[in-house]
Amino acid sequence: THSICTLEFEDHRPLYNWCLEALELENRPKQIEFARLNLTQTVMSKRKLRRLVEEKYVSGWDDPRMPTISGLRRRGYTPEAIRDFCERIGVAKANSIVDLAMLEHCVREDLNLRAPRAMAVLKPLRVIIDNYPEDQVEMMNAEINPEQPELGKRQVPFCRELYIEQTDFMENPPKKYFRLSPGKEVRLKNAYIIKCENVVRDEKTGQIVELHCTYDPETRSGTDKANRKVKGTLHWVSARHAVKAEVRLYNSLFTKDDPDEGGDFIENLNPDSLEILESCMVEPHLASAVPGDRFQFLRQGYFCVDKDSTPEKLVFNRIVPLKDTWAKIQKANK
Repeated sequence: THSICTLEFEDHRPLYNWCLEALELENRPKQIEFARLNLTQTVMSKRKLRRLVEEKYVSGWDDPRMPTISGLRRRGYTPEAIRDFCERIGVAKANSIVDLAMLEHCVREDLNLRAPRAMAVLKPLRVIIDNYPEDQVEMMNAEINPEQPELGKRQVPFCRELYIEQTDFMENPPKKYFRLSPGKEVRLKNAYIIKCENVVRDEKTGQIVELHCTYDPETRSGTDKANRKVKGTLHWVSARHAVKAEVRLYNSLFTKDDPDEGGDFIENLNPDSLEILESCMVEPHLASAVPGDRFQFLRQGYFCVDKDSTPEKLVFNRIVPLKDTWAKIQKANK
């Protein structure tokens, strides 16, 4: 009944109609043209995508940076999010470019409702709580998904030695920095308030390798005396129980909204479109995750277990990041 095609075939409509007249069809189909879907920082042309694959700029048609169905699936995008995106942008008769941020927004909205929460430390910094009993282990209650309270709680082990993010500590912090620093307090999510007492550096490099802290045993989350307020809350994992994982941080494949700007689109490839972190530490219950499982890593973003993952070596792909309040403040100050 209808021939649906993109706008470049509009010029062919007279020939199409001539063929229909020559065939003397009783019920003639109608040609309808629509605009292609174009995304910022993305190429949609099969010819260009093929070049990316054949010249090894990506690992294959299912590379998570590719706008193919297999690439989006491996990245962790859900069918529901893609359908929601398509419904929002609709079908147009004029060529335009849709901001990639809208697609990522649809993915965040969908995964916020369905993804279980977990804590993962991507760039670990060891923390030792000096006044915590050395052999003690407590199980902390944490929400599986606050959007689905009926799912209940998960148990997270807590002990004397933990990992936090390297970026969650600054020795000489600027104003409005509410994370950990010498003499300052923060709350560990679902656990206690801790205070940084001492910093240990590598003798050769001068790099910070360890923090010594104390905790307030009266401030365990969920107890009657846990109401003491501090401005910063950090995620963490138990050093004794954490599972090592590889995390692949994907960003836009191109540096410019229009990859064809300036000529050859290859010249606008983003050299930082993939960062691989090999020493990440995640909650122990993630050891049973299988390819395709999706999680929200607290304060990090949404992640999906990659097909390369094995029980011996977990591999996670970042689907989309969360918005970083501190990054916004830093950007505003520049």
